[in-house]
Order: sequence, then structure tokens, then C-alpha cells
Amino acid sequence: MTSIHDELLAADPQLLELKTHRQIKQEQLFTEQKRYNELSEIINSGSAAYNQENIRFHQQQNKVSGIEKDLEYRESQQHGLETRISTNEADMATTQVSIRETLDHSDHSDADLIAMYAQKEEFESAVDEAEQTYYASRGAITEFENNITVLRRNKEQSYLISNEIKDQKTAIKLELNALKERLSVEFSIDISSLLDEEIPEGQQEESEDGLRAKTERIKHQMDEFGAINPMAMEAYQEMNGRYTFIQEQKKDLSEARSSLLQTIKEIDDTAKGKFIEAFVKVREHFIGVFRSLFNEEDSCDLVLVDPTNPLESDIDILARPKGKRPLSINQLSGGEKTLTATALLFSLYLLKPAPFCIFDEVDAPLDDTNIDKFNNIIREFSGQSQFIIVSHNKRTIASTDIIYGVTMAEQGVSRVVAVDIREVA
Repeated sequence: MTSIHDELLAADPQLLELKTHRQIKQEQLFTEQKRYNELSEIINSGSAAYNQENIRFHQQQNKVSGIEKDLEYRESQQHGLETRISTNEADMATTQVSIRETLDHSDHSDADLIAMYAQKEEFESAVDEAEQTYYASRGAITEFENNITVLRRNKEQSYLISNEIKDQKTAIKLELNALKERLSVEFSIDISSLLDEEIPEGQQEESEDGLRAKTERIKHQMDEFGAINPMAMEAYQEMNGRYTFIQEQKKDLSEARSSLLQTIKEIDDTAKGKFIEAFVKVREHFIGVFRSLFNEEDSCDLVLVDPTNPLESDIDILARPKGKRPLSINQLSGGEKTLTATALLFSLYLLKPAPFCIFDEVDAPLDDTNIDKFNNIIREFSGQSQFIIVSHNKRTIASTDIIYGVTMAEQGVSRVVAVDIREVA
């Protein structure tokens, strides 16, 4: 017993070493099995792609064969039709010769003509019967050919499926033999003995797919963890300080934006109020000046297109002289447009009078009556401002105080001449 106990104690390290060696071999077996599975998947995908392309190749080859057979049939049919055409042309030539001879030797009697018509009708009826027989035979032949084509396709499809099954069976046998030889050479394991071994209790209920999914999930989690960063705390403190600084800057920007929006609102409100006030005054002046240029019964107005946004709104000029109802200012005459524009200019002028005003050929489109109205309003406002008018109209020139003209006393020498009409008057 003592010697046996000593032997057992001596055998324990060997047993432990053998167990360790067995564990290492099992891990190597699992690794190689995994590699084998990956290679099997690659081989299976390649084999599937090859089989698919092979099927497509055979299908295309079958289509080519069918097209070639159909072409041969069409060529033979064409040859037959050409032969028939040649025969018919020869028959037609013979018939034409016979008809010509018949016409030459006929006595043109009515009886012969009636007999020939009867013979023609018989020939036509015979031709119709022959054509019906031909078309019926042709339809039967076509239907028979279609049936043969369908049977041929079914046969070829069956051959393809059978060859595919044989290829798959052969590939599986090759994989099993390769696996058997690999396990026998590398691990000295018989593949049939693996099926007889008992599965550990903890792994009996887990399938291969479950173990593989579990392994992939654990591997993915380890990859997501990544390497340990010893500078994580310093990086966090730096990022936290930068985040705090950015938040303060954001707060300052928000406050500045609110203040700026408030200032813009105050400016818009002030500008809107000033604009509305100026617009109302200009509108009142425009109505007064317009009626002084036209008649008291004439109507005009300035209208904001968008009253809710007066600073960005367009302004419509409405001018309706007596007896006219134009839809827009473009429908007025040239003189009426000029007087309306003059009224608008003077309405703006009355809002904030200028020390002097210059008009260049304003009175050109006006007739005598409207020129008098224009001169009267110029005379009325000349007490507040000085008006400089460029004009060629005699009435306008006659109503001014001082006239400045350009004359050429000598050839190539011009000079300005001033005439004060007030002194003459």
C-alpha cells in the first residue's frame, strides 16, 4: 500500500500534466474547428456561386442551342419557300405562255369565255381548299414543335438539377474526407469516435449556433472596451473645462443675441413709426398737390401693399383723373403721368423742403393747359425754395424770373447770357 501510495503521488504530476496537455489539445481542436468552419463557409459560398454561374451557363447554352435549332429550321423553311417560289414562278411563266397562246388561237366566242370563267372559279376554289389545308397543317406542325420545345426544356432542367445534386454530394464527400484526414493527421482523432463522446453537462443544452453567437458577442464586447487609457482622467478634466468654457461662451452669446434682437426690435418699431408718420404726411400732400394740378373732383391715393410690414412693402400709386378709371398708372397719358410724378415729387418736397430743386425737361410731354398748371405750382412753391428748370417751352421760359441761355457770338466760342425778366417787367 505504501509503494502504491508513493506511485500514486508520483503519478499525480504526470496526470496533471496530461490533463493540461489534453486541455491545450481541446483548445487547439476548437480553434482548428473554428478555422475549418470558416473555410467551410468560404468554400460553400464559392461553391454556391460556382453552381449558380454553372446553371446560368447551361441555361445560356440551352438558349443558344434552341436558337441554333430554330435558325436551322428557319433556314430550311426559307429554302423550301424559295424552292416553292421558283416553282410557282416557272408555273406562272408557263401559265402566262399558255394564256397568251390561248388568246392568240381563241375565236373570242362567248361560250369559250364562259367556260374559261367557270374553269377559273374551279381553280380558285381548288386554291382556297389547298390554302386552308396548308394553314391547318401548318398550325398542327407549329403546335407539335411547341410541345417538343417544352419537353426539351423540361428535360434539360431535370439534367441541370441532377448534375447540381451530384456536385453537392461530391463536394460533401470531399469535405468529410478532408476533415477526417486532417483530424487523423493533426490530432490523431477518429471522426467516428467524436460522435460517441459525451458532451459536458453545462453544454448539453447549448447548440453550436448558440455557442458561436455567444462567442461572437463576448468578442464584440471586448473589442468595444478597447485598450485601457491611463490618461482618461486628465482628458476628462480637460474636456470638462473646455465644456464649461463653451457653455459660458454660449450663455454670453445668447444674452448678446437677446440684447441685439431687442435693439433691432426697438429700431424697427422706431423706423416703422417714423415711416408711417412720414407716409401719412406724404399721402396728404400728394392728394392736395394732385388736385391742384388736376381738378378738385379728381381722386388719388398712396396705398401700402402689405400694411403689416410697411418697411418692406411696395407702394401703389393710384391716380384717377375725372372721367377715367385706369387700373394702373401705366394706362394714363404721358402728360397725366408727368403731372402725377410731379405731384409725388412735391409731396416729398413738402415733407422736408430743400433749398433748391432742379427739373430737366419735365414739361416736355405737357400740353399748354398742363404747362400752365405746372408753372403755377412752381410759382407757388418758389417762395420757399429756388427752382432751376431746363426747358425749351416758351410758356415755361416766359414764367421764370431769370433766363440763362447759351449763345455762340463767334465761330467755336460759346458763352452764357443771363436775362432778368423782373427788370424788364
